[in-house]
Amino acid sequence: MRVSVLLSLVAWFACAPLAALGQTPTVAEALKLRPVQPDVDYDRPSPEQVARCTIRAEKQGKLSGWVVRNPDGVILRRFVDTNGDNVVDQWCYYRQGLEVYRDIDADFNGKADQFRWFHTAGTRWGVDEDGDTRIDRWKRISAEELSREAVLALRDADSRRFERLLLSPEDIRTLGIEAPLADELKDKIRRAKEEFAKLAARRPLAAKARWLQFAGHQPGLVPKGTPGVTRDLVVYENTLALLEQDGKTVQLHLGTLIQVGSAWRLLSAPQLDLPGGEQTAQAQFFRTSTAAARPVGGSTPPTGEYQKLLNELEQLDGRLARASADQKAALHEQRARLLQRLAQAAPTPADRTQWIQQLADTVSVAVQSGEFPQGLSLLEELVQKLEKQQQEQLVAYVKFRLMTTRYNQQLQAPKADFAKVQARWLEQLKEYVKQYPDSPDTAEALLQLGIAEEFAGNEKEAKEWYSQVVKRFPQAPAAAKARGAIRRLDSVGKVLSLSGTTVQGRRLDLQRYRGRVVLLHYWATWCQPCVQDMKTIGQLYAKYGQQGFLPVGVCLDHSREDARRFIAQQRILWPQLHESGGLDGPLANQLGVLTLPTMLLLDRQGKVVNRAIHAGELETELKKYLQRGR
Repeated sequence: MRVSVLLSLVAWFACAPLAALGQTPTVAEALKLRPVQPDVDYDRPSPEQVARCTIRAEKQGKLSGWVVRNPDGVILRRFVDTNGDNVVDQWCYYRQGLEVYRDIDADFNGKADQFRWFHTAGTRWGVDEDGDTRIDRWKRISAEELSREAVLALRDADSRRFERLLLSPEDIRTLGIEAPLADELKDKIRRAKEEFAKLAARRPLAAKARWLQFAGHQPGLVPKGTPGVTRDLVVYENTLALLEQDGKTVQLHLGTLIQVGSAWRLLSAPQLDLPGGEQTAQAQFFRTSTAAARPVGGSTPPTGEYQKLLNELEQLDGRLARASADQKAALHEQRARLLQRLAQAAPTPADRTQWIQQLADTVSVAVQSGEFPQGLSLLEELVQKLEKQQQEQLVAYVKFRLMTTRYNQQLQAPKADFAKVQARWLEQLKEYVKQYPDSPDTAEALLQLGIAEEFAGNEKEAKEWYSQVVKRFPQAPAAAKARGAIRRLDSVGKVLSLSGTTVQGRRLDLQRYRGRVVLLHYWATWCQPCVQDMKTIGQLYAKYGQQGFLPVGVCLDHSREDARRFIAQQRILWPQLHESGGLDGPLANQLGVLTLPTMLLLDRQGKVVNRAIHAGELETELKKYLQRGR
């Protein structure tokens, strides 16, 4: 069908009043509509079945729309009005009774600008930012789906399709990555575009090449405090896409993937198998390359036994990336022993420390993922060995990861006694801060103790722990959160100063709202209780706004664009602050916000009157403070 005809039909459905039964479209007209994005697998009845299908206006909760059903009553299409303006703004397609794809008009201009896949079709959520119907950005995409997109982009020599998979400068800011690592990643992304264009120009994949599956070792955590990393990063290293071409299985090396919110991003151009199946892509974060392991100040790569071990590790990582679930435990065991040998053969103390820390980090992650349960005993063995060697700093580093791993494993046990597990965890944290007062991990241990006491309602004890973080580790990331938590706990009766940048990029200072009763609402789009509270807040704003009530939102989404789109779609009318970093960002840290939603109520003088108010008690409190100071 010609594009102009399709757009005409979409426009007709967008503008047809749902209540005007005389204008009900025919089944044939409805079924002529196609998804905006290609390659959607949905039910398409035969001409004989079309004659027996039905279409009618139906309501589902507060939503209404045209619904097409097959002769057996199974739903085929739904065209929905979501905002009550009697105009279609969602076009939904089904397969075997399940919705598999949806076109969305998020800004209600009669044209789809978001595209979502559901159920058996996956999890993707794409956004068209320039109105040309092509996806410009993936708001949600799994690692598996990203690998398929990379294969199709290379098969079709589609540079634009590939580039929307890459990490962007905005992503780097969102993740809180700082120079020089940020500059290194930007350069890598620039080169990835050039390398993809060169590879695609050779048309290495046939038109019938078919994606088969994603292969990757478990994701790992790059902890905040790593050079250039200001908050935890989740990454995959040494990933592959397997595809079928000319009856053969081919590997496409994707390298490193990094998680940004609900989406995964690529850092480099894909590489096809080289002769002999050698993989040349280097890990970005869990580096085991010659360059990364070179002696400090050295100008030549390591040789001999050390180089041999490095090569073995690189090959083992490749095997892990392709291993089945029942093979991984043995490979994790082999990798851990290999890291111990690398630590012994390391040319400098700094290199030795690096390998032991990597051993502790990767084993901890593998145990908590369930792939290497016996790794817990290996960490215990490592602590004992380091204690005998009187390596106090390394003992502290490994022991903290052992404690954390054991705690999380105990929480996941089928019949876990959570009260006992939590009590033991707090005892261990207290023992740790006494035994290792100068360890960098002690700052995090102190913060966890403060959080636990605050959640238990012991505010005095919580502030004591928070104060220790600030006093003993003033530059640690945990200190910013602890400092803010103390300020929040002591805020009642005090004028609250808070400023930041709105989702529109303008500066906002709470001081400008003196004379109004202000609700400070910390929220995120992924927090369902927050979204529910939005409805209550909106109703109260409509009811009491003229009397002086003003909500001020603080959105802790990582992406400002996601926040802006949600606010526009939900037609949220009150001011909204946003800065990157989420719960670890500056806006959250100013008041030590730990959970969402968090709400504070300020009177007309700007003083905090309730620092932990709930939506259910909000109207009663509003009436009280709106009557004062008129």
